[in-house]
Amino acid sequence: MAQLPAPMKDRPMTERLPAHQIAYIALRDMVLFGELAPGDAVTIEGLVARLGLGMTPIREAIRRLIAEGALQMQGNRRVCVPRLTDAALADLGYARDAVETRLAEQAAGQCDAAMIATLRAIDARLDYAISTGNIPAYLRTNHEFHFALYSCAGSDVLHALAASLWLRFGPSLRVVCQVPDGTGARGADGEMLHMPDHHKHAIAALETADIPALKAAIRDDIAQGVANIRAGLHAGLLG
Repeated sequence: MAQLPAPMKDRPMTERLPAHQIAYIALRDMVLFGELAPGDAVTIEGLVARLGLGMTPIREAIRRLIAEGALQMQGNRRVCVPRLTDAALADLGYARDAVETRLAEQAAGQCDAAMIATLRAIDARLDYAISTGNIPAYLRTNHEFHFALYSCAGSDVLHALAASLWLRFGPSLRVVCQVPDGTGARGADGEMLHMPDHHKHAIAALETADIPALKAAIRDDIAQGVANIRAGLHAGLLG
């Protein structure tokens, strides 16, 4: 059984959001940032108790995430994150490459010096997460970097597609970040961290307005994550 986050009442959240949106954001983040690993199951009642929200908004959030492919219903009123297959992973890699390189291309002309400085600051926090072995912080900061860049593209359609693809991708990345094989950065707990990061190449490309190099950096970042997850699949780490 997966460990759930602290009760929603203990978390900062704007009071202007309706309960169903709060439930969706909370449960989406649990999936996106690996608090629920592929195959981990939680009960609906457990989510209600832990998030401090009612049954109705939790059910609505679950329905939305099932429709997005991020969750699946099991028996006994439980939900879980689907396990990826080789075929699904290949499709996700293809789709992410197509959508996110296009977003990067569209963002390139809109990223001013202030945004580039923001991306550098995010990347510095990501480096710190890697050096300290803080995998949850890595996952959140990695996501923050990509979507700060993509927000400059001005494409609601492609941004939404990218967000949906990350929901299917993130939980598996959390698992394989912890695979020790003798390569990669070593965290504070001694585990080898498999964390794709071509962000500095992306920032350098933005600074010189080199769109092909920017697209290549994003493509390489995606490909490394896909390769890590595929290795985890073949090693039996993802079910």
